[in-house]
Amino acid sequence: MSGFSPAFERLGAARAAVVLQQQETLAEFLPREDWSADLTARTYASGGVTVRVSLLGSYAARERTWLWGWANPQFGDAHPAVAPTLVIRAVGERLGIPEFTTPEVDLSSYAGPAGHGGELIAMAAGGVLGGAGYLGAGYDGGSAYLHVDDPQVPAARWDPVPLPRLLANAASLFPREPRLTLAGFLSHHRVPYRQTDVLTEVMLPGGGAARAAFDGLGRLVEWDADLTPATVAT
Repeated sequence: MSGFSPAFERLGAARAAVVLQQQETLAEFLPREDWSADLTARTYASGGVTVRVSLLGSYAARERTWLWGWANPQFGDAHPAVAPTLVIRAVGERLGIPEFTTPEVDLSSYAGPAGHGGELIAMAAGGVLGGAGYLGAGYDGGSAYLHVDDPQVPAARWDPVPLPRLLANAASLFPREPRLTLAGFLSHHRVPYRQTDVLTEVMLPGGGAARAAFDGLGRLVEWDADLTPATVAT
């Protein structure tokens, strides 16, 4: 049981594979060693690398709640680290996503595969903002989540090889619409495709083609790709 609204789960499904791929790229760029953060300066430093960040919110482990940065009395929506994230609230208002507009979100009913429901809110929020990924910064009693908005971090590139793994991982977190997850990933990388209820045909960049088959419940059951040398990322 996720406890999330259908609108939130749909948005999460559309962006999950994109976010997971970018998280892998961020992990390769930014060492996860002893770290420090200065939210007024919007910086996060780890392993000798400093990146620009903004504050998404925080997850309280005991209460099992998510508190948005704009709702935290220590910060507020005018704080330099919070102002860049307010587009998330605006998207929530436009699309009717209560998780994006409720100041403190009760996540006590979440019983999915993620460590906790706050991780999924951070993922979905990162999907809205784009950028270079997100970071969990642990503290006594929970974790703060920071969005990395820094052009020095490479953007994840199109690569069909890890796509089945990314889709499977994304669907385990946001299982509602795997076809939407694939469509969101392909659209993000500007890869053309044709989609029906049970089949997605993909025209791979540089030549070649791929087919994704789904069962009657919308679950991915087969990924078949003709990977010519030109289709693999270099």
